[in-house]
Formats: sequence, structure tokens, C-alpha cells
Amino acid sequence: MKNVDLTVNGTMLTITVDLSKDFGPSSSGKTTIIASTEGNVSIPDREEKIGLNIYKKKA
Repeated sequence: MKNVDLTVNGTMLTITVDLSKDFGPSSSGKTTIIASTEGNVSIPDREEKIGLNIYKKKA
């Protein structure tokens, strides 16, 4: 994962992302990647999975 922290407290999932970071252009070059799970990943100590991408339009 890039710049994604998943925390479970009881039945609540908290996702933490530092929006000040960037990991360069997407494969299309149209957006800049800020955070990604890089596909579907398991939520810690749970059977559920999550897939997350955060990006911004290229300036």
C-alpha cells in the first residue's frame, strides 16, 4: 500500500491518508496518485476487503 493506514476499532474502520504526499503520475498520465491500496487488500483482523485509490487531476 502507498500512503494508506487502515485501523479497526470494534466495527469501525478508520482510513488515514496524508493528502500532502504524491507518488507521481497515473499510468494514463492524466492524474497524480496520492494514495492507493494497489488492488484489493484485507482489512486487518477481518474477512472484508477494501480497494482504494486517491488521486487528483494533474495541474
